[in-house]
Amino acid sequence: MAPLLLHAADAASGTGGVVSGELKKWHKVTITFDGPETSETADPNPFRDYRLNVTFANGARSHNVPGYYAADGNAAQTRRTAGNKWRVHFAPNEQGTWNYVASFRTGADIAVSTDPAAGTATSFDGANGSFTIGPTDKTGRDHRAKGLLRYVGVHYLQFAETGEHFIKGGADSPENFLAYFEFAQTPGSRARDRKELRKGEAARARFHKYEPHAGDWRTGDPTWQGGKGKNIIGALNYLAGKGMNSVYFLTMNLGGDGQDVWP
Repeated sequence: MAPLLLHAADAASGTGGVVSGELKKWHKVTITFDGPETSETADPNPFRDYRLNVTFANGARSHNVPGYYAADGNAAQTRRTAGNKWRVHFAPNEQGTWNYVASFRTGADIAVSTDPAAGTATSFDGANGSFTIGPTDKTGRDHRAKGLLRYVGVHYLQFAETGEHFIKGGADSPENFLAYFEFAQTPGSRARDRKELRKGEAARARFHKYEPHAGDWRTGDPTWQGGKGKNIIGALNYLAGKGMNSVYFLTMNLGGDGQDVWP
């Protein structure tokens, strides 16, 4: 289900971070930088008081992409909340050589500032490098064969590579799809203290488990922490197998009624 992650140092150069991913058009390329050692709850806070932007350029084309604090770089497996890894993801829309340069600055609440000169440059600011992108090798329903979706002035979004339009069809429930029992740091919420639960709402200590879909997980699909995640990945496989291409859910509902999903 997930693209194979490859160390791509042999196809990259420069004094920047570590480039990984399949170096192909429309595929996710990841760059990881070594930066300040900190933690999710530190002050200054890595999510508010640091800002990472990386500019990617190919000829006359350039894209400015925001990055983020990634703890030890493998937190999905280790559950670590501290480390010195800072990361950015990019989906190249052209073949050939891409050059990149990092802007890394610190200051109070700089993450929400629109001023490029806000704060102070620090650590790996100015780190740069390059990598070479080849053609995609994906086919069929894989979106990496079709390109990014874009708005072209008509009702339906269009794939940038193939020109075909994306017509969405999928499940609309549960909106707290991510209230899943195998995600770390997911305690019961105040909303589930109610004696009566509404349709689709997960009860305290009884998050969604999606147990009927354990058998829909396939070898090679992602898991974490020694095999966790098979049920929720299997649920997505099941929906895809029925021809669906979208799932509606919330990525955070702490300000709403469920209070059981957050980044």
